[in-house]
Amino acid sequence: MKAFCRDCFWTGEQPLRRCPDCGSPRIVAHAELGDLAIAHMDCDAFYASVEKRDRPELRDVPVIVGGGKRGVVTTCCYIARIKGVRSAMPMFKALKACPEAVVIKPDFTKYRFESRRILGMAAELTPLIQNLSLDEAWMDLSGTQRLHGTPPALTLARLQARIEAETGLTVSIGLAPNKFLAKIASELDKPRGFSVIGAEAQGFLAGKPVRILPGVGPAMVATLEKAGFRTVGDLARADRKVLADRWGAHGLRLWDLAHGRDNRPVNPDEVRKGISCETTFNDDLTRAADLEDRLAPLCDRVARQARDGAVAGRVVTLKLRSTDFRIVTRRRTLPVATQTAKTLFQVGRELLAREADGRPWRLIGIGIADLVDADLAAADFFADAERKALASERSVDAIRAKFGAGAVTSGRILRSKTSYDDV
Repeated sequence: MKAFCRDCFWTGEQPLRRCPDCGSPRIVAHAELGDLAIAHMDCDAFYASVEKRDRPELRDVPVIVGGGKRGVVTTCCYIARIKGVRSAMPMFKALKACPEAVVIKPDFTKYRFESRRILGMAAELTPLIQNLSLDEAWMDLSGTQRLHGTPPALTLARLQARIEAETGLTVSIGLAPNKFLAKIASELDKPRGFSVIGAEAQGFLAGKPVRILPGVGPAMVATLEKAGFRTVGDLARADRKVLADRWGAHGLRLWDLAHGRDNRPVNPDEVRKGISCETTFNDDLTRAADLEDRLAPLCDRVARQARDGAVAGRVVTLKLRSTDFRIVTRRRTLPVATQTAKTLFQVGRELLAREADGRPWRLIGIGIADLVDADLAAADFFADAERKALASERSVDAIRAKFGAGAVTSGRILRSKTSYDDV
C-alpha cells in the first residue's frame, strides 16, 4: 500500500489527485506508508473545539479559552489563531488582536472526560500508548496488522474518522519511524491532518530552525545560534564529536535528532514529570489571606489530577509572579509522596508565608514533581496521615463523580470562587 483515501479508505499503489472510488481529494500517499507504525495523535484546538461542539452558535466565531482581564490564553480556535491569538498570550493582547472573540473559562472536568473517550478508542487498537497531555499521545502499532487486517496507517485513519463521528471532535495524525518525527508530522496539516515523514526526514528537517528540536528551549536556541547552529541542517553537518565535547550527552542527542533519529520507545508507563495549576489575578494581591484563598482551589485541582493519573508527588513547588513579571519559585521535598489537596495546601501555605510580606503579586501557582506510582506512595510506612487525607478526598471524588464537580467544596474554595475571577 502506497496510498489510501481518508474518506472511503480505498487503498492503492499509486498516488492520485483524487480517490478513484469516491472522488475525494483527501489522499495520503508515501512510499513507506505500509511500513511505518509510530504515530502521534493530537486533538485540534482541543478545549476550544469541545466548547464549540457544545455551543453550535459559536461555530463561526473566534473562541478563546482562558479568563480574567489579566489572565492568559489557555488555547483558542483556528479562527482566533488567524487573527494572531496564541496559547499563553496575555488576555489583553489576545483581545486587542481579536476583540470580537468569545472568552470561555476552561472546564477541565469536561476536557478530561473527552480525553478519556478518545484515548479509550485508541487503546482498543494497541496497548502501547504514551500520553503527553489530555489532548495528545504517541502510539506504537507495530505488529497490529494481523490483528486489525490493515496496515497501521489505515488503522489510524479509521480511528481518526471514528473519533470525529462519535465525539464531534477532530484529531491530527503524524506517522513516522520514531516519536520525534511523528510529533513533527502531526503539526504539518492541522486541523484534521494526516501527514507522513519517512526516509526523507533529514532533508525535510535541514532548513528548519533548531527550536523545533525537543529539549531546545529559548536559552538553548540562543546558545546554539551563538555557536553558529541556526538550522537543524547546521547541526546535522557538524562533527558529532564537536557537539559531544561541547554539550555532552545532549549534544549527541541533538546530532541524532538532526539526522531524524530517535530511539525512544513508546512507553505507556512513562509518567509526566509533574502536575501544576496556576492563576493570574485581575488585580495585584498583597495580603497572605487573599493569596491563600487563591492557592486553595489550585491545590484541589492538582490533587484531583494526581488521583486521576494514579500518581503522587514527592516535591511541592510554589510559583509566584511579581508585577514586574519576575518569577519566584519555592520547593520542598516531602517525606511521603502526596496526592492530596490537604498536604499540598499545608506545604504551599508554609512556602507562601515567606513571600507574603506585603509585596504585590499578579500570579500564583502550585505543582508536584518527582512523581511516583500512587500504590508505592500508599505503601510508605510513614504515610498514615496521608492515607487518612486521601480516603477523605477520594470520598469527595466519588460524590463529585455522581452529582457533579460542584457538589462538594470547602469554605475557602467557595470564598475564592465567589470573590475572585479565576483563570
